[in-house]
Amino acid sequence: MAGQSDILRHWGDEEPTAFGLTTLHTRVAADQALLAGQRQRGSREAVALEGTARQWCWLAASVLGGDPVPWLGLLTLAQLDTGQARPEHRVPAPDQMLPPGPWALFDQVRRIDPWGREAFHRMLRFWLALGESGPATEFLATYLPSAPEGSALHALPLYLYVDRYRRAKRKDAAQLQWTDEETVRATVLSAFSHWQAALGRGVRWPVADESHLAHALWASRQHQQAAEVFSAMAPFISMQPWQSLAHQPGDLLRQAMTQSYAVAG
Repeated sequence: MAGQSDILRHWGDEEPTAFGLTTLHTRVAADQALLAGQRQRGSREAVALEGTARQWCWLAASVLGGDPVPWLGLLTLAQLDTGQARPEHRVPAPDQMLPPGPWALFDQVRRIDPWGREAFHRMLRFWLALGESGPATEFLATYLPSAPEGSALHALPLYLYVDRYRRAKRKDAAQLQWTDEETVRATVLSAFSHWQAALGRGVRWPVADESHLAHALWASRQHQQAAEVFSAMAPFISMQPWQSLAHQPGDLLRQAMTQSYAVAG
């Protein structure tokens, strides 16, 4: 919302040294550059916004010691470099099974916040922006086994399955992954068990992760478990992944909820 108004300019005029101002500027600049680059890659506006965002990231890195935001901003911008032209986006991986990528940026975030959700999402989106689901799959297979029990990171594969469906030319065939692929079904149920573990400790996953989990359970025909997640989410809802799966996302969401609650009784 800050990026859609002039609030940062007014705040900067009134309190130029305010705590959080640099952080928010960096966040907004990175998000604006990403949106512009995805909308019209290589345009004058997109190039200018990316340059401004990088300046904010490096400024933030110089003044915000111990804050992951500058490195998260640079990881965000890495999604625009689909040719991996920048040296920092083709650093050798710590695991020989993984290809070169923005590993140094990823490591910078992990030194501050080892299991921070956003860093892993940004790395996943980097691989998917390259159109390479193989490295994305290997990335998750390498790191998720060590992720803490109950961590929302265990929802990451569910995002990968949705992306696989979104890119598929034959949607009917891609739809079968949730019911016909044993690995997918096992991963969905594993994510559900981690969600239950978090809930048992009084910890809630972000609504977007719960929404992906509810969808994956419903699509895998685990209606009882899907109803449990839908119930826990109420009264909140996320339009993802439904928007990526149907032209009428609201209808698909209502169908999933109706079928899940009908089975759950």
